[in-house]
Amino acid sequence: MPRKRPFSAKRKKQQLRDRRERKRSDAPAAPDSGSRERGGEAAPAEAGEAAAAPRRDDPGRFRLQLGGPRAEVLARRRRRAQEELLETLPEAALELDPESVYGDGLDFPRRPPWSFAMSPEELRAREEAAFSTFLRGLDAQDGGDVAPFEHNLETWRQLWRVLEMSDVVLLITDARHPVLNVPPALATHVTQELGKGLILILNKVDLVPPAVATAWTHLLRRRVPAARVVPFTSAPQRAPPAGLQRRHRRGGGGWSRALGPRQLLEACESIVGGEVDLSSWRARLERAEEAAARGEEEEEEEEDEEQRQEAAGTGDSDGDSDGDPASGPRQWQRYRGGVLTLGCVGLPNAGKSSVINALVGRSAVSVSRAPGRTRYFQTHFLTPRVRLCDCPGLVFPSRAPPELQVLAGVYPISQLQEPYTAVGFLAARLPLPTLLQLRPPSSAAGWTAWDLCEAWAEKRGYKTARAARNDVYRAANSILRLAAEGRLRLCLRPPGYAAQKDLWELHPETTALVELLERGDPSVRGPAPPGEEGSSSEEEESDSEEEVGPEEATPPRSHAPLNPFAVLGEDEC
Repeated sequence: MPRKRPFSAKRKKQQLRDRRERKRSDAPAAPDSGSRERGGEAAPAEAGEAAAAPRRDDPGRFRLQLGGPRAEVLARRRRRAQEELLETLPEAALELDPESVYGDGLDFPRRPPWSFAMSPEELRAREEAAFSTFLRGLDAQDGGDVAPFEHNLETWRQLWRVLEMSDVVLLITDARHPVLNVPPALATHVTQELGKGLILILNKVDLVPPAVATAWTHLLRRRVPAARVVPFTSAPQRAPPAGLQRRHRRGGGGWSRALGPRQLLEACESIVGGEVDLSSWRARLERAEEAAARGEEEEEEEEDEEQRQEAAGTGDSDGDSDGDPASGPRQWQRYRGGVLTLGCVGLPNAGKSSVINALVGRSAVSVSRAPGRTRYFQTHFLTPRVRLCDCPGLVFPSRAPPELQVLAGVYPISQLQEPYTAVGFLAARLPLPTLLQLRPPSSAAGWTAWDLCEAWAEKRGYKTARAARNDVYRAANSILRLAAEGRLRLCLRPPGYAAQKDLWELHPETTALVELLERGDPSVRGPAPPGEEGSSSEEEESDSEEEVGPEEATPPRSHAPLNPFAVLGEDEC
């Protein structure tokens, strides 16, 4: 009789949920869902279902599939993190060349030609064959030089549908590393092959110095001349210098202070050119700005109901087919039904859902710090004539360093088997021992990535369960989460930024961006409106973003007593 394996209560609950799903719809079991018997053998019925095509009700249908290195590669990286000393790189090392990320020959999967005369099985088989051909060609061409990217065909299908139904594509980029979020193949496909408008939203501009954001804006304009670049942030704050920052805590009610909706409206008006009436969008934006100036939130329940009724009467249905189904797929109609459709696409953790929430003015789409929160595309009507479409984040094929993907939040930190290389990549570009106030290692030679993680585990009290040793793996994940959340500011620069730093700092667009950030920062608006002073709601408070240095911590703007260790008092994992 085989020996029974340990079986946790969490795994048992997942097993029961999977069994109920299979009984209801005969759906195949999701990978790594714990649906094995106690003896370790899979049920006979599950073996035949695993090879079946994923169904619509399969819980693992949109699961991230990014792959990872082999075991011998992980062991070699682990030894290198324990032995190699870290060297602090100059500021020029923060410059990222776009050609090193997306070089020649890198493309993304395209949807093969289709028609309404095809059956669902035939269309699925054609898409799977085209996707398999793309993967084989990419492996044969690059020989394993490509960084981990999305291998789930279901997620690529979501992108295809969003691109087909959108009139203007909003490519959401992270201002800390924009070239990682702008695949040239996608920009060319939208602007030239599809002939649609493209707007590059430089999101999270409050996390970078304004001069760096201006330099990235000019670089993106040169690389994608047909696109418009719009700065955006859902939580406007004045950008502090690089360092360990306090955590933001902002619940519902802060979306009306977003920076960028007016610039996005002006960009859409220049693309539409009067073919769609956007006056309702402008009126709604003005009401939201007036309500935010008074410190109130706009009441939109009745307006949303009117929008739903009017949108239902426009007859804009994507499932309708015009003419004979055998004559081919319905041609895309610009501004179908007089409605402007904005499709939000981009890499995971770029802030697509946050941009939609900031435009709508409320938490219409769920957001999370972990990538992959949005599983399938969702549509929301901003006004009766403007529709927003949220697409799941996709990791495009690139030659970006895997460590940069982790620090950018593209690769899930919880799935890392060896996080120490990414910590070393970060420590070579930021003075982590000084920012985290770590004690020097016992060896006088210097710091290694392993020493940094061990010192952070000792400082935070991360211990293993049995031997009570320093939990180095948990400490490494904690440091990487600080960087992914923006509390450790790793802001990459465009090529040649160090040589022209003074020029970008004195640029007129930099001054204009600083003024926009100061107008959007609630901390510089003066006294709070009546009824908001002394609020004790933790969800609506926002901790200040002052830098915490090695000697002292800057107190928040409130009159609370100073606690120099407040920034380190929260559990980061």
